Amino acid sequence: MTRRSLGCLALVSALVATGAAGQDTVRVRGVYDPAVRPGLVLLPAPGLDSVRAIIGRDLDYADRFEVISLPDGGESVAGGGAINYQLYRSLRANLAIEFGASGGNVTVRLHDLDTEVMRHELSVPSDPSGVGESRMALHRMADQIVEWATGQKGMAASRILFLNNGDKRIYRVDSDGHGLVAISPANVLAMSPAWSPDGGRIAYVQLGHDGAVILQSVGTGTRIVVPTTGSGGQTITPTFSPEGRRLVFSRLTEVSSNLFSVNVADLCCPERLTATRFAENLSPVYSPDGRRIAFVSNRGGGAQIYTMAADGTDQERLISFDEGGGQSFAPDWSPDGTKIVFHREYGGAPQIVVFDLVNRRAQQRTSQGRNEDASFAPDGRHIVFVSDRTGRGQLWVLDLETGRVRQIMTPGSARLPAWSRSLGRGR
Repeated sequence: MTRRSLGCLALVSALVATGAAGQDTVRVRGVYDPAVRPGLVLLPAPGLDSVRAIIGRDLDYADRFEVISLPDGGESVAGGGAINYQLYRSLRANLAIEFGASGGNVTVRLHDLDTEVMRHELSVPSDPSGVGESRMALHRMADQIVEWATGQKGMAASRILFLNNGDKRIYRVDSDGHGLVAISPANVLAMSPAWSPDGGRIAYVQLGHDGAVILQSVGTGTRIVVPTTGSGGQTITPTFSPEGRRLVFSRLTEVSSNLFSVNVADLCCPERLTATRFAENLSPVYSPDGRRIAFVSNRGGGAQIYTMAADGTDQERLISFDEGGGQSFAPDWSPDGTKIVFHREYGGAPQIVVFDLVNRRAQQRTSQGRNEDASFAPDGRHIVFVSDRTGRGQLWVLDLETGRVRQIMTPGSARLPAWSRSLGRGR
């Protein structure tokens, strides 16, 4: 091991003494216990400060580790020699992440400090500065570390769409709040953004022109109008099927709104899924297996959450009013299919509610300000939603297991967020 300065080591020891006293050591053996968060330390990496900062932030936001801070600077702990496992174990850390770079590749290694073994190693082509699209490669590395350590999915390599309420353009931002980009044209008033399953396209409604649904390539910006979506009324709330071949949307007329399905793989063959008169049906979302669709309907007198088979049959009310609760809107299905998140009015203000499909129980998860339009992260553990708790609509991320919240700053007022699935290369 190449020794760091004595002063630096003294500061590390002080951090341990004040911040980790009384914690139990957790031995990581590939079995994830959600009630126990292993201590994780990111080893110093001179010349790779951006890599270390991006991956460290991702691992913190994963909410699965106690990330132990070390002072910046100092020489590499590896330095061509052995890692001092005992030193970092003394910080109550169970895992250590080592960084390296050579030949245009960035390398991460996961060390099990309890057994003093390097468990995993991954090298990927990436710019060590972490700028531009190389950030997504680093996000994917962070997700791989989460999977190595816990066996669970990460959510760093994903992005969030939202509507800017000022210029009515759709923006895209990375899961950590960086990389903000306007994605819809400046001269188009857009609504209802949605991701395709592979992250290669988005769908949104173009206001005017009867509200046609636009399919837009994320990579090239090429736009296609989905046939039949802009005829006979205003179109809203499009959503993709899990395999990406179909799009379901709501069409509003003077007397009702109903759900329709269209084949976007062949750009043909619209089908009507609901047929209620003098009622509204909107905000459809597929279950992960594609067999059912959750949606909002006021056919029973007040907006509530319903489900139906993907072909429109077997329509039933899923979630009824509960004591003190009002109308319900904007459902989203969790990636594992066990939960639906939506917002419901309580005392005139919308609040985020999670409905457990297994035990058929709803739980209110927010109470401060107005909170609405929640969308699940690809890990199924986090949701993004809009809240005005700071004075204007902004994006907030909630960890459903710990209750931790963090803000994603956006220009102006944000609306209608949509979280992508985990994104592969080139997305």
